[in-house]
Amino acid sequence: MVDERDFLDEIIEESTELDSQFPALLAAAEQRRELLRTLVSKRQSKGLSQTTVAALMKTSQSAVARLEGQEDAKESMIDRYAAAIGVQVKRTVVEVEDREPVAA
Repeated sequence: MVDERDFLDEIIEESTELDSQFPALLAAAEQRRELLRTLVSKRQSKGLSQTTVAALMKTSQSAVARLEGQEDAKESMIDRYAAAIGVQVKRTVVEVEDREPVAA
């Protein structure tokens, strides 16, 4: 049987051994990445260019391009971007069972 694990699987396993909260942190980062992808898709479906969004955000087109390419952006930037494309990001707070508080 062939081991189908790759380098990323190994890194995740090692990181989890060092920090039991790592899988939850990874899942949260994946959610933020998916949020950014959804926002970019919304911008494109509305026919808005990065330049137009940048003007609405009072920033540069290159800053918008960097934001869209990020894996993990600040929530304040996400909110500004969302407002510029005419949408709102809603967040909810939920309890996570079997999870200890994490040092920030």
